[in-house]
Amino acid sequence: MADVTLDAKGLNCPLPILRAKKALKDVPTGGTLEIQATDPGAVKDFEAFCRTTGNELVEHHQDGNVYFFTIKHTA
Repeated sequence: MADVTLDAKGLNCPLPILRAKKALKDVPTGGTLEIQATDPGAVKDFEAFCRTTGNELVEHHQDGNVYFFTIKHTA
């Protein structure tokens, strides 16, 4: 279970990334943020986001048209 969950369904790039960046401020170091998004571009966006910010993309999967991402706050 994530420490914080962000519902970014219905939002298109770059809004899911911007909202995740803001939500990570509420996640303690070592904690996790789960993002739920419907934008197919979010898969590559969150991979790039984690590479550039130093956070860890722990998991991502798809259920129907919803993409789930779990990011560990390490930076």
